[in-house]
Amino acid sequence: MLTVSDVSLRFSDRKLFDDVNIAFTPGNTYGLIGANGAGKSTFLKILAGDIEPTTGHISLGPDERLSVLRQNHFDYEEERVIDVVIMGNERLYDIMKEKDAIYMKEDFTDEDGIRASELEAEFADMDGWNAESDAATMLNGLGIDTEFHYATMGDLPGPLKVKVLLAQALFGNPDILLLDEPTNHLDLDAIAWLEEFLINFENTVIVVSHDRYFLNKVCTQIADIDYGKIKLYAGNYDFWYESSQLLIRQMKEANKKKEEKIKELQKKSIKTYAAHLRGENAYDEEDYTTGCAFLIGNEGNGLRDEVADCADCLIRIPMEGEAESLNAAVAAAVLMFEAGRQRRKK
Repeated sequence: MLTVSDVSLRFSDRKLFDDVNIAFTPGNTYGLIGANGAGKSTFLKILAGDIEPTTGHISLGPDERLSVLRQNHFDYEEERVIDVVIMGNERLYDIMKEKDAIYMKEDFTDEDGIRASELEAEFADMDGWNAESDAATMLNGLGIDTEFHYATMGDLPGPLKVKVLLAQALFGNPDILLLDEPTNHLDLDAIAWLEEFLINFENTVIVVSHDRYFLNKVCTQIADIDYGKIKLYAGNYDFWYESSQLLIRQMKEANKKKEEKIKELQKKSIKTYAAHLRGENAYDEEDYTTGCAFLIGNEGNGLRDEVADCADCLIRIPMEGEAESLNAAVAAAVLMFEAGRQRRKK
């Protein structure tokens, strides 16, 4: 399991992630989505350890291995294709190289024999004897013919190099698999093979892709990056989209009802205040403050009739002809009401 604890990331004056807490569990393929610039690829780099978060930390389970789809195929120009794939399991590849180096020694010692025995045991535990055939199966599935398997990377055209790096990321049954745009430069057959591979993959996958169809096929969860937070939704991309649209509609409806309620309360308050002004004890300090707040605060809120009624109760200014706008009427009302209040104090 991959656990993200209190992770924040700040670039200069911009906070890209803010106290993110999330657990990515085995058996799920997570589609990491968000608007352009939301930080999808950056978040994958944080998970991979390529970027250090400002706060928080990333943790794996005991002895778990994380694999990342890289884009550095030029680093392997002199390496055999089959070897580049096996390098996806770094420990297994290191054992293979060390074994080969020991067996090539002309002055093979007892210590070398003991070390070779230890390596052979670990190699067998990691199913190393099937490493080349497993790598070849992946290469064939992605459309790289057998004739290229033992060629050097430098001999391959660009699109095939991309496929080799994808096979490298998938190789060796990693516990956590991070894929950033894995379908780029793949033909339809290769995409279909990758979809089938991920559907049957039993560990944890976190993938970024602009291919909605691909996300629908492989994802069991959607991780949505929004305003520096990440929220999980069960289901594939379409299920997330329908759920998010339903949530937006519900929020709009709730806001509409809230606005209608507020407006109704405003109308009721203004009418109550206007009625109060008709009483004998209307002109005290509290009434004056309340009146100004109602007149000025509600003039632009679609309550013209109610505010006009309130102003008319105050100083009987006609709302048509003598005053060109409600704003002018309100301003005049406040000034004249203040003058009237001062006269009454005398």
